[in-house]
Amino acid sequence: MSNHLKNEHSPYLQQHADNPVDWYPWGEKAFQKAQKEHKPIFLSIGYSSCHWCHVMEHESFEDEKTAALLNKYFIAIKVDREERPDIDKHFQDVYQLMNGRPGGWPTSIFLTEDLKPFYSATYIPDEPKYGMMSFTSLLEVVADKYKNDKVTLVDEAEKVLRHLNPKEDKIQATKLDESIIGRVIEQAKQLFDNQGGGFNKAPKFPQASTLDLLLDVYKLTGDKETLNMALFSLSSMARGGLRDLIDGGFCRYSTDNVWLVPHFEKMTYDNALLSSVYIKAYHATGNDFYKNVAFETLDFMLEKMSEEKLFYSASDADTEGEEGKYFVYSYDKALRSFEKEGIPNKAHKKLAAALHITTEGNFEGKNIVRVEDPTSINIPYYKEAIEALKKRREKRTYPFIDKKVIVSWNAMMVTSLFRASRVESRFLKPAMKSLDRLLSTMYINSQLFHSTLIGKVPKIHAFLEDYAYLSEALIEAYESTLDETYLITAQKLANNAIEKYYENGKWKFSRGEFETDADIYDSSYPSSVSTMLSILYSISSLVDIVYKKFVFKTLEIYSYDVMRQPISTPKMSKMVIRYLRDDIIIKAKEKKLKLHITDIDKLPYPFILIKADMNDGYMLCNSNSCFGDEKEFDGIVKILEKR
Repeated sequence: MSNHLKNEHSPYLQQHADNPVDWYPWGEKAFQKAQKEHKPIFLSIGYSSCHWCHVMEHESFEDEKTAALLNKYFIAIKVDREERPDIDKHFQDVYQLMNGRPGGWPTSIFLTEDLKPFYSATYIPDEPKYGMMSFTSLLEVVADKYKNDKVTLVDEAEKVLRHLNPKEDKIQATKLDESIIGRVIEQAKQLFDNQGGGFNKAPKFPQASTLDLLLDVYKLTGDKETLNMALFSLSSMARGGLRDLIDGGFCRYSTDNVWLVPHFEKMTYDNALLSSVYIKAYHATGNDFYKNVAFETLDFMLEKMSEEKLFYSASDADTEGEEGKYFVYSYDKALRSFEKEGIPNKAHKKLAAALHITTEGNFEGKNIVRVEDPTSINIPYYKEAIEALKKRREKRTYPFIDKKVIVSWNAMMVTSLFRASRVESRFLKPAMKSLDRLLSTMYINSQLFHSTLIGKVPKIHAFLEDYAYLSEALIEAYESTLDETYLITAQKLANNAIEKYYENGKWKFSRGEFETDADIYDSSYPSSVSTMLSILYSISSLVDIVYKKFVFKTLEIYSYDVMRQPISTPKMSKMVIRYLRDDIIIKAKEKKLKLHITDIDKLPYPFILIKADMNDGYMLCNSNSCFGDEKEFDGIVKILEKR
């Protein structure tokens, strides 16, 4: 018997529609029931490709006895964090405040019938372990406390809310100056993993925005160590494990320091951001390896993760309840696949060793395919082996795909496709078609929405990140095509975002039911504030300098945090550097500029835009004035090389 989730669009909520727990979606129906019956609320926040969400579902939410307890004493509410990032953001702040550390998913929150939080946790086991009581024991304790000592719980909740919304917000400002560049390099070196690449220790995330920043800093300084940190990280991540050598695409993060054993879910935002960084590394080095990884990643997304020109949000780590089952191989079956592909028997053992396939395995007795040096693969029968292993996978059940379409994540993919199109023209049509489809589906009567399923009418209104990333994709579209309609739409969205979310240098992530502040810190992907500043700066350079004041005011307010610890806010730090160094805008007639669209990314300066103009030659300008006028594009290149 299904619960109240059966009519929800979210694939994650649909996964729970047949649980014996009487789940409600977030909304008035659940709130009214809680108030009418004077019951506390149990709120569970997760997402469809979250491994520990599946574990808690299997252990507790599918269990009849646990469900009976929940149904008797609580009103249970399920939220998809990807569909409602505003709710998730609010309760992540609650968790951080109550526990003194960042949370994660699943997020488990107990609230009063008036929606005041009094207890928070993440994954809760079905039996006592990890120093925690079992979920059923916790339910019994909370139910008893709510019945017999509700006043104490309400007092606790009031304290949380008071600390969550402080009346005064002190602002510490400091001077923005170019010392930030040296600080970025120094802090990156301190955190850099010389053995495995990347930053910090396991679990290791790709941190695409940090790598992007380092590549830009290299262009400005010529510092080889900065370049090498980025390149070593990118080549290490591409060895196999985090990167799927068989199907293509990157998994979300590595559970070890060498990028071997990932959590196997693949997120659209990771693959969009990483493909962009690999393209940038290609421009910095001219090495086809980086370009090939980027293109392989984009091809994977186009082939496996898209429908009707739009991109799904994620694919799962688990298959048939087992993590990584789709992705790994036993030694015997791998060799059998080589034989079927016609690879000579005498080559099998050496080939298996080169692909890190062994009898004992490198992941729970099975094997994740991996190579020693992905930048120079010189393994006999390598292509045939990959094809053989791919054919074996085709017989398996593909992991669950969350087919939700999220505007910000789709926009990231569109941005990457446009950047790829300036290297290889075959990506231009998919980029344009995806952008047009995204706009026609999600930008309706000048109203932007956040997420939907393909073929469904969107219901959830957009958040700051949707405005920011869609505007960024539109700017990228203009820079790749010089079609002014993209620029006009970007400016319109930027104006809407300022009107909705901006106030005296600060930005809200969401308004309405949950008014949440937008962060400057890059988490799974770059912050919506820094992305918003990026597009406002582009619009100030291309259209109207008045937009620059919004950028400066925001940078000023956050100057202390960014200048002190720039490596913690990579895209925001990039914006400070961009503001201090300024854009260079190349202006010429459209026909002339179109001949050199593919050359712009190769130029020796990271902040270059092109703008169609009526002058005869090529003019070089910054946001305040023009300082160069050349008849030929080569003259522009020479001026930039001397700077």
